[in-house]
Amino acid sequence: MTVGVTADRLDPSRIASPAIGAPPPDRTIARIVSTSPSITEMLFALGLGDRVVGVSRFCRVPDQVRALPKIGTFLRPDAELIARLRPTLVVLHKSQGGIEQRLSSLKLPFITVERGSLASVYSTARAIGAAAGVPERAAAWTADLDARLDAIRRAVAGRPPRRVLIVVGRRTGMLSDLVAVGHDSYLSDVIAIAGGINVLQDQTLPAYPRISMETVIRLDPDVIVDAADMGESIEERRQRQRQTEAMWQRQPLIASSGARVHGAMTDAFVVPGPRVVDAARLLASWLHGVEIR
Repeated sequence: MTVGVTADRLDPSRIASPAIGAPPPDRTIARIVSTSPSITEMLFALGLGDRVVGVSRFCRVPDQVRALPKIGTFLRPDAELIARLRPTLVVLHKSQGGIEQRLSSLKLPFITVERGSLASVYSTARAIGAAAGVPERAAAWTADLDARLDAIRRAVAGRPPRRVLIVVGRRTGMLSDLVAVGHDSYLSDVIAIAGGINVLQDQTLPAYPRISMETVIRLDPDVIVDAADMGESIEERRQRQRQTEAMWQRQPLIASSGARVHGAMTDAFVVPGPRVVDAARLLASWLHGVEIR
């Protein structure tokens, strides 16, 4: 196993299903540890879920990962906890708290994968497929992802693009300290696929700029998506969705501008991984009323 190799939304009910035409996995890679939700979801999407023996504290999809041993948070994975699980492969993101050096000193095999863009979803699948001995499975999965995203693009083609603002962070219960989606990000790509224009596509901005309500009003988006405050249970998420949308609509200029506000109930918007199709489909329905199966 090469150490330190660098690599470049499916429906949640399908995420644990074997990939199309998948060969049997490499049995020498029998114990895999994931250090982030997007990595965990990709492992299951590639049919490697039965090999996963440890995940990060915030991995929640699919449901069975909640019962797996936790190895710390995304920002602070614990090398000693990982070592206790006797992994034959650890999958990391780049610059994840300096964990690479600690794993190397413990002689634990790992790969690092990119994160935060649509391209990284593809490259993560290929990297995991190669490391786990199932490259054909990864190739089939990425081809299927291409087809699903292309179907969304075709469904919204020719429609007037809607101007979109997506908020992914803010002070709890308030519309302050807003963190939004900039041009160089996973969700900016999703906006384009769904037939929208990111109102923060200025290339001088960071991937996730901080903005004020005054900026929101000046940008005058057609659609606002707030993915900053989601609960755990379905009922809690519904409740927070209602609260979020009401909070935005109480802003006089937002309400009078006619901007449509959607509180997100799915973390597919904030986990760049296999559920990118879910995020794109939902956004297409909000922007254009298009339902894509």
